[in-house]
Amino acid sequence: MKPADGVMFTGGAVQCPVAGRRGGRSFEASDWLAEEVPVALEFNGVAHAVMLATPLDLEDFALGFGLSEGILAHRGQLYGVERHDGAEGITLRLEIASAAFVRLKDRRRTLAGRTGCGLCGTESLAQVARPLLPLPVTQAPMASAAITRAMGELRALQALQQATGAVHAAAWCGADGEVRLLREDVGRHNALDKLVGALAVSSVNAASGFVAVTSRASFEMVQKTVCAGVPLLAAVSAATALAVQTAKRSGLTLVGFARGDDHVVYSHPQRLYS
Repeated sequence: MKPADGVMFTGGAVQCPVAGRRGGRSFEASDWLAEEVPVALEFNGVAHAVMLATPLDLEDFALGFGLSEGILAHRGQLYGVERHDGAEGITLRLEIASAAFVRLKDRRRTLAGRTGCGLCGTESLAQVARPLLPLPVTQAPMASAAITRAMGELRALQALQQATGAVHAAAWCGADGEVRLLREDVGRHNALDKLVGALAVSSVNAASGFVAVTSRASFEMVQKTVCAGVPLLAAVSAATALAVQTAKRSGLTLVGFARGDDHVVYSHPQRLYS
């Protein structure tokens, strides 16, 4: 699809007639709206979560959700994903290994999906802060200029955001700041889950680069990044206190307010040099 300004994207938006005022004049036009649909995830026939998401890259979303939520230990535990479109939304039916299914039942969650909350429906406090394997500290440090480059490329590559103004993005960037993988969604957690899934099936070494996101750095964004084995998370907005605590404990370099040449480093600054 191609909006009026020439931005190209491959779905995730619908056109809608609109009217309003701009520059002191009334107008009527056709605008692009980001799609937001209920996406249900079923594991081995058992309903587990319903999230409101943009219906793009849903296989990546299914795999990334399973990995970042600690259901799947590795991508090989996901045997297949079937998509079923219905009048009320989309169902993703995942076939997973028996060990993963046992793990799922041990930490059962039912998420009443909302794009702004990643913990809706968590059944116990113990499920919130899962044990995370600390990230190794042996990676070569990256230049802070890589973050500047990544954030600039991220904005330029957000085709769906440019068309609708309503979606987040998460990108994996090489140590030089080049954006190599990017996923968009109305939900920031969903965008990161899609990226985690895309990373898992790619040939890149996740630990050799970093993740850049267009949102704040919340606790769950930190947790998902650590689960993906990525040593640095750069966010365009601030970090929360719990996110910083988790990043320090997990060995993650957490960067916030990454705008232009400016940024704030909250934890493990040794991975960056000027």
